[in-house]
Amino acid sequence: MAFFMLPNVVEYACVCGLLNPLTKLYFCRYCMKLRCGFCVCHEVDSHFCSNCLENIPSSEAKIRKNRCNTCFNCPSCQHTLSVRASTSIVPAPSAGSGEAVKAEEGSADGVQKKESTPEPSTGKQIARKMYYLSCLNCRWSSRDVGIPDQTVATGQWPESEYANSTRFSLLLEHYQSVVLHEKQEKQELWRRKTPKQSKFPSLTDRTGLTVAMIRRQMGWPDSKAQVKSTPLPINKSVASETVDELPADIFTKELTLNNITTLQQRLSHSAKQPFTVNKLFPQHKLLSIKRSLRCRQCDHNVIKSEYNPSSIKYRIAMFAAYHVPEVRFVQCEPLVQGQDSILTLKIINPTINDMTITIMDLPMEEEEKLMIEELKLAAESSASSSLMISGLTSSLAKQATLLEDPRMVERKVNGTFRLPDSSFIINHRDDSAEFDEVVQSQQEDPKFIIWRKANQIAMKLAVQPREGCNPDEEIVIGFSLQYTYVNTVVEKSSTPTKGPQKQALTTRVYIKLGKLSGNDAASP
Repeated sequence: MAFFMLPNVVEYACVCGLLNPLTKLYFCRYCMKLRCGFCVCHEVDSHFCSNCLENIPSSEAKIRKNRCNTCFNCPSCQHTLSVRASTSIVPAPSAGSGEAVKAEEGSADGVQKKESTPEPSTGKQIARKMYYLSCLNCRWSSRDVGIPDQTVATGQWPESEYANSTRFSLLLEHYQSVVLHEKQEKQELWRRKTPKQSKFPSLTDRTGLTVAMIRRQMGWPDSKAQVKSTPLPINKSVASETVDELPADIFTKELTLNNITTLQQRLSHSAKQPFTVNKLFPQHKLLSIKRSLRCRQCDHNVIKSEYNPSSIKYRIAMFAAYHVPEVRFVQCEPLVQGQDSILTLKIINPTINDMTITIMDLPMEEEEKLMIEELKLAAESSASSSLMISGLTSSLAKQATLLEDPRMVERKVNGTFRLPDSSFIINHRDDSAEFDEVVQSQQEDPKFIIWRKANQIAMKLAVQPREGCNPDEEIVIGFSLQYTYVNTVVEKSSTPTKGPQKQALTTRVYIKLGKLSGNDAASP
């Protein structure tokens, strides 16, 4: 069970050995394993603006520097700016001022063009709608920094010029050329080390002809050699000893804090970092992304969202909370050294199939090491088989090296409890059960089950702190939770399977019970 802005009380162990609440874990139904944020690959699907919901391609988002062209953030409070309209009185233009009369006069040298100057205005004034940017949160507006109003709501708002913008662009081009040069050198070195190996001899091996000679005989032009890119030269930065002197009244002049920018306001203008508020200009809004998560071992999608920016649904949503039974901490009696305390837990079945639950002891240290070795061997075998099928592609070769190595769980267990004497069944989830008037048949439950309702049960366990626990130490218990899962994924094999397969899966759960009753901290 996860709490907002509070420490996690119930945590599940991932395959890699890290502990996370159930709400931060994913479930791969192909590997039948829990996956945390380090066991999945994060891929960017699309870029979009969270204000105007414009979907922007990745190439265009890179050119725009991951910012929206039409939406702006307030430089004072970082909220989204709104376009406001106002009416202003402007002189009316004359009738012929909008048209330019062009005349051509021929001469011996060539053709000359002349434009007639517009006539002056007639003196009349008209009302015109003008637009400016305003923040509805802090009441900042573009008029505060002297930005002129625009005649169009989606007009190009002027941006502040930075003194070092030319230098930054030159540095960016230089380092881009350096990266491209290094990439070409690596590709050439890789091509030399791994020559093409073929079973059958090529035509040049049989006849002794080179590719250039064959092209000349066929009348084709010589193939152009690949032009190697060289890094662009750039002037090095030279440190200067001349520093501007401080003003004479720097220590005596009174400061008005309302006119000085805060640290957050300066960091939002990283290129200029203004000192006073009257130099703050609106910033283009950063783009948001939609990402998909992929299992690193089997390369199947775990999370896949809709492409439409206005949609919050998922095409694939393999959250662990939808497939793994949820254990919730209800209450615990005061913990006393050498005495049993009653712990009440609630277990919820989120699936649409009945689930058989068995609570067992945690594996010993030797057993956990064997489990880690088996996981490593399984990951290596799956990676090698995928590479053989794909023909040693570079993407999958890189994918195979990204697997998170499993490790020992670092959570120290300093509490014991009595295991339930039998397994029990939790009914499946039925959203219409609370509206159904049919009375469910009562079933005999073990003594440790307190109550049962729909797909939830409450059970009690007798827990006891171990000897030698410090009064300020958190009491933690752990157990292995075995549950039955109905796998709906049909694998392609020579022997067809008959319907969904039921499998028994195991996960480790750790629960924080609080401190000893001597410190008045019996429950979290």
